Amino acid sequence: MVSSSSSVVNVYPLANYTFGTKEPKMEKDTSVADRLARMKVNYMKEGMRTSVEAILLVQEHNHPHILLLQIGNTFCKLPGGRLKPGENEIEGLKRKLCSKLAVNSPSFPPNWQVGECVAVWWRPNFETVMYPYCPPHITKPKECKKLFIVHLSEREYFAVPRNLKLLAVPLFELYDNIQRYGPVISTIPQQLSRFQFNMVSS
Repeated sequence: MVSSSSSVVNVYPLANYTFGTKEPKMEKDTSVADRLARMKVNYMKEGMRTSVEAILLVQEHNHPHILLLQIGNTFCKLPGGRLKPGENEIEGLKRKLCSKLAVNSPSFPPNWQVGECVAVWWRPNFETVMYPYCPPHITKPKECKKLFIVHLSEREYFAVPRNLKLLAVPLFELYDNIQRYGPVISTIPQQLSRFQFNMVSS
């Protein structure tokens, strides 16, 4: 149940959720250079890339944790991805969440409750650097990334691709940890500071 006030987020214990596996979800790129090259090709065909990512909150020890997908031993990312040209942001994020975390079974219909957008990041060039604003001299940014809070139900079943890990990372671990998580993820604690977390016991 989403609170009537958008500034309140119900956060349920990690133990409430069930985690299984499903077929691997292979990454399209084997390196950052490959990813930027593919982005350039897609930009020539479709224009600016628009991507959406989900902030999924759980709690352990009465402290909020964010669910991150880990690729290999080091790289972590929020679940989400690129929208199709003209695709609605909310529907696109639900599609990406189903692809990344939902069970491929009608017996477990996902209930993604997409809340408000809490951050917008811009990629001015075909480089790894992103900013929480579009620099004034940039008239044709290459990517716009939006982060949404997604309200989880009290109980969910997640199916994680076998080649990925789903980690619950505490806000205090993310905060200002740009070296480990990058600027987008490490600033999520600041973006969530205006929300009131309602820690719901199991």
